[in-house]
Amino acid sequence: MGKEDERVRLLRTIPGVGAVTASAIIASIGDGHQFRNGREFAAWLGLTPANKSSGGKEKLGRITKMGDQYLRSLLVVGMTSLVRQTRSHPERASKWLTSLLERKTARVATVAMANKTARIVWAVLTRNEPYSPRAAV
Repeated sequence: MGKEDERVRLLRTIPGVGAVTASAIIASIGDGHQFRNGREFAAWLGLTPANKSSGGKEKLGRITKMGDQYLRSLLVVGMTSLVRQTRSHPERASKWLTSLLERKTARVATVAMANKTARIVWAVLTRNEPYSPRAAV
């Protein structure tokens, strides 16, 4: 069933999203229109940092881990695979991920990629268009 679904095919155009992840996302959220934007979807998955601001000082903590644990773990596992590919074949990797890995630990970079991918998933579903990476400016 999953391979015939057009939405699953669209999601599989995103790097790090396979058939299982795409099918699980479609089964959970359908077309994604219940979320106003990609950040709201990422927050629903628990992939956004907790806000611990006080007295006018902005401080973001660890991810909230609220929301769908299964989908969150599928996205994190997919991004872990991308991080490993980046380490073994840096010439194939996105410049954004390469620069992130230079600044942050692999686990932090993995969760940041999962957050970004959740936003991309929302955009692909709501626009009903395959993923196409923007050219680096």
